[in-house]
Amino acid sequence: MNTLHKPLIAGLLATSLLAGCAEFGYPGQYGAQTYPQAYPQSQSYPSAPQQYGVAYGVIESIQMTQGSGGNSAMGGSLLGGLIGGLLGSQVGGGNGQVAAAAVGAIGGAIIGNRIGQNQGGGGQYQIGVRLDNGAYQTVVQNSAYDLSVGSRVRIENNTVYRN
Repeated sequence: MNTLHKPLIAGLLATSLLAGCAEFGYPGQYGAQTYPQAYPQSQSYPSAPQQYGVAYGVIESIQMTQGSGGNSAMGGSLLGGLIGGLLGSQVGGGNGQVAAAAVGAIGGAIIGNRIGQNQGGGGQYQIGVRLDNGAYQTVVQNSAYDLSVGSRVRIENNTVYRN
């Protein structure tokens, strides 16, 4: 088999294995937590989102919605896996070269996935906040920064900030 084909096949194999493990929805970068999927219908919600002023509360849920650029993370995984496989194949010889290509493909796919998510492939975040006054407010924003369930936050101009 041609020496160029070995790393290419190893890279494609590793990338396809990682693609099968791809996580759609909440990326899990804020910890392996489970989030409520729905809230009881008897819940009282504010009639309109708060536009001005400041409200304080605690995050009860973070859900990720698929945005228009949702394929960026998968494309980043594929491209990163291919590049990592090719770079890894330049190391060693024989079986070590194939192993280096596989490790490079896996590492490249993981890095490419993270880059794709950071470039807008992650969609938007729906952040559910239980306000200090007992009301519940959902805020949709492009990034969740360092927010996690249980964090004390403030909502200012319809944006959630860690407090």
